[in-house]
Amino acid sequence: MELIGSVLFSVLALLVTLGILVTIHEYGHYRVARLCGVQVERFSIGLGKVIYSRRGKPDPKNPDAPPTEFAISILPLGGYVKMLGEQGSGESATGQQGDAIDPRHRGAAFSSKTLPQRAAIIAAGPAANFALALFLYWLMFMTGVSGLAPVVGRVEDDSAAARAGLRANDEIVQVNGVATPTWQEVNIRLLDRLGETGALSVMVSNPESTQQRSLEIPIERWLVDAEEPDMLGDLGIVPFHRFIEPKLEEVLPGGPAALAGLQPGDLVTSADAIAVTDWNDWLKVVHDNPGNTLQVGIERNGLPLTLALQPAIRKSADGQNELDAAGRIQGYIGASVVVPQLPESMNRSVRYNPLSAIPQAISETWDNTVFVLASMKKMLLGLISLKNLSGPITIAQVAGQTASIGFEYYIGFLAVLSISLGIFNLLPIPVLDGGHLLYYGMEALLRRPVPQRIQEWGLQLGLLLVAGFMFLALYNDVSRLF
Repeated sequence: MELIGSVLFSVLALLVTLGILVTIHEYGHYRVARLCGVQVERFSIGLGKVIYSRRGKPDPKNPDAPPTEFAISILPLGGYVKMLGEQGSGESATGQQGDAIDPRHRGAAFSSKTLPQRAAIIAAGPAANFALALFLYWLMFMTGVSGLAPVVGRVEDDSAAARAGLRANDEIVQVNGVATPTWQEVNIRLLDRLGETGALSVMVSNPESTQQRSLEIPIERWLVDAEEPDMLGDLGIVPFHRFIEPKLEEVLPGGPAALAGLQPGDLVTSADAIAVTDWNDWLKVVHDNPGNTLQVGIERNGLPLTLALQPAIRKSADGQNELDAAGRIQGYIGASVVVPQLPESMNRSVRYNPLSAIPQAISETWDNTVFVLASMKKMLLGLISLKNLSGPITIAQVAGQTASIGFEYYIGFLAVLSISLGIFNLLPIPVLDGGHLLYYGMEALLRRPVPQRIQEWGLQLGLLLVAGFMFLALYNDVSRLF
């Protein structure tokens, strides 16, 4: 039931997320079309068969024309604004007019408008997505941005970070010259360098010193082939809030841990002579060894001991073996860990007034726009794996996760998705807004519309490219599930 509830929540979050993004995008087209005097025949959220519709008010500028039909269609992965005179009503998207338009309404047809007006109508959709992102970031900075201080809990031995001189309890104050007050900012700056060769410039401070230290961490084609890049893990950095000492708090009576002689307060130090320093590492050892006997080193009251521990196979409520995401049986020992309390100084929070939040929102929108463009370029150049391309399943999962965490995280995710949608629609691919703008640019240079045959070829190529993108994204989504 818990799994079903989680799936339903993710689906609901996906519908809400796409509903907001598509509505804003199509409203941009609709509003500018109306400002330019174009008759809008249908405003649809969703594609395919209409499942609900209603008529709006008559247009005062064209009272004889049917009012706009506002509709919800069955497929939620898109939407459209159907304007009088667009392709499909006897006219092409570049403005070549057909014979199906009532002569009384030709002045309200999309094709009757000037080239700048038509370009403005098409560009208004992506522009609305950027405007939404700007508003969401403004709202986020007004309500408050919070996070955890980027303090290092542990540095893996012989890792890139260790060789560069990073130490436990160091706080990362800058990455590549940009201030990083929280771990979120650190991750964003690291994402900027995926696929690159060179060095990460990191500035750190330490409570034991008044001087900041500058470190250079070398990278080479960094995580080019990684499906789900773990930047911190690859560098050997374990954040302070993730580092949990493997010290037992509770041992369940009759469980594998109790039968082996483990007691509350025991500190696990090794498993089969391999050092264990973090609770997550210990969990992985237990998980991977159901039914196997482990020689576990512990420290009890300052004295070292070795115990034989056999993790049991985890069972579900119906008595069946409980499998992990990869379909494997899992081990468990029946013990919990002492969870450390984070110092109050680890919490970082900042809130801006409505006026000062504006430049912050503009900066955040610009930074994320540049980041998305750079990521797309790296994908084309092969510096980032195409397996990072995500589709509706991943969007549903992330939407559900961010919505369950909190308002700040969800609107931040929604803003990035809105920017991505705006940029994608501006790509110079026929069937997308950017393809129409490309045709308009050619029309301005040639001083005549692009020939119909070229438009048809471009449409077929564009549909093929977009279908390829969608198939690859969906394939990546499904691959991540199995």
